[in-house]
Amino acid sequence: MKKEVPLWEKSNLTLEEAAAYSGIGINKLRDITSDEHCGFVLWVGTKRLIKRRLFDQYIEECYSI
Repeated sequence: MKKEVPLWEKSNLTLEEAAAYSGIGINKLRDITSDEHCGFVLWVGTKRLIKRRLFDQYIEECYSI
């Protein structure tokens, strides 16, 4: 039996999970993480993951996205 880990306990999130977690749309997240200077994106091959803790810090510091 596979146990589901809550989003707030995961260290890395998919775009879909990050969108559900933050309320920011998938397309906007894709735009933000496409920047080569984005500090909270982790590329695993062609798969894009969001580093949750760094993403939380980024959101805390943002005024507008």
